[in-house]
Amino acid sequence: MSDVFDEELREQLGEARRLRARAWEAGDEDGAQAYAGRVTQLLRIAAHHGVAVERAVDDVEED
Repeated sequence: MSDVFDEELREQLGEARRLRARAWEAGDEDGAQAYAGRVTQLLRIAAHHGVAVERAVDDVEED
C-alpha cells in the first residue's frame, strides 16, 4: 500500500511542477504561485511520511 501512496504523491508533485511551469510561461503569476504552494504542500507531505523525492531548483518553501 505504501508504494501506491509514494507513487501517487510523486505523480501529483510532477503534475504540480508542470502546471507551475506552464503558468509562469503564460505570465499567470497568480496561477504559478498557487501551484508553487501545491508543490510546497506535497513536499511537506513527502517529508512527513518519509517519501524520498527529488527537489527541483525552483522548489521554494513558502510559509
